[in-house]
Amino acid sequence: MTLTEQRKESMYKYAKAKLKRIPLDVQKEKYEQIKAAAVRSGESVNGYIKKAIDERIERNSL
Repeated sequence: MTLTEQRKESMYKYAKAKLKRIPLDVQKEKYEQIKAAAVRSGESVNGYIKKAIDERIERNSL
């Protein structure tokens, strides 16, 4: 499915207004560990990292 230019612009505006990128550098070996854990959990690497962050924030908020 090809995105229309209007849809691309809409997605770009949303991302610019609502999202903040966080650069994360890890050693290749650590990335492979994270990726394997994400696959075992049935998640993407991005989703796995976000969930881990949310869980730690919740745990430290108690």
